[in-house]
Parts: sequence; structure tokens; C-alpha cells
Amino acid sequence: MVSRLNPYISFGDTAQTALEFYREVFGGTLSIDTFGHFGDKDAPGAELVMHGMLETPSGFTLMASDTPPGMEYKPGSSISISLSGDDSAELHGYWDKLVAGGSITVPLEKQMWGDEFGMCMDRFGVAWMVNITTAAAQ
Repeated sequence: MVSRLNPYISFGDTAQTALEFYREVFGGTLSIDTFGHFGDKDAPGAELVMHGMLETPSGFTLMASDTPPGMEYKPGSSISISLSGDDSAELHGYWDKLVAGGSITVPLEKQMWGDEFGMCMDRFGVAWMVNITTAAAQ
């Protein structure tokens, strides 16, 4: 297996809903294992996601989990997920879906370096950066 780097997002208790949303945005195959799959199916938190993984047709991989019962959920703002490339239609489509129900931090528009760039927070509080390389900037 080739080494790869991908984001792993922690949620309080919305990992499944978030991963299903990201599958709607990016497409792909979603696999989810709950704490109940590997333990007591009747225990508190058994329905929570222990590990979820979305693998997309574009080669993106997102992983996520819920916080197990008894552990404190500490939402963070120090991580952003970056999407970049030169397929403007594809990246604009992702952007439109990510900002639905979320908020725009920096509008997706041409920047001084020549690319289109924008930042947003999706409805789950995850920060995204989108950079679309233009032919003039290459």
C-alpha cells in the first residue's frame, strides 16, 4: 500500500451524519464501524462511529469518528481541509455543497496570486480551503 496523508475529523456525536454529507458532496464509498460492532451492542454509545472512512472517485480520503462515551469532546479550530486543483467546475461544485448550511469566511474569488481561493466553515464546524489554479497562474 502506498503511504497517504488524509484528514481524520473528530466529532461529538455527528460523525455518521457528517460523513454521509461529505459523501453527498464528493461521492464515493463510505464505510462505518460503530462502537457496538466491536463491543456490547447495548452499551451506551454503541451507535456512535468508532471509525468511518470515505474514499472518493477523485482519490480523496476522509476519516472520522465520534467521541467515545466517557471522553470529553474538544472541538478544534486549528485544522482545515484543503481542496485544490485546476478543475474549476468540480471544485466550484464542492464549494457550493460545503457552504450550504455553513458560512463563508473568505469568498471563493480570484486572488492576487492569480488563483481562485475561498475559505468556509461547513455546517459541522469543519474549516475548508478551496484553491482553483487558473491557467495564467500555472
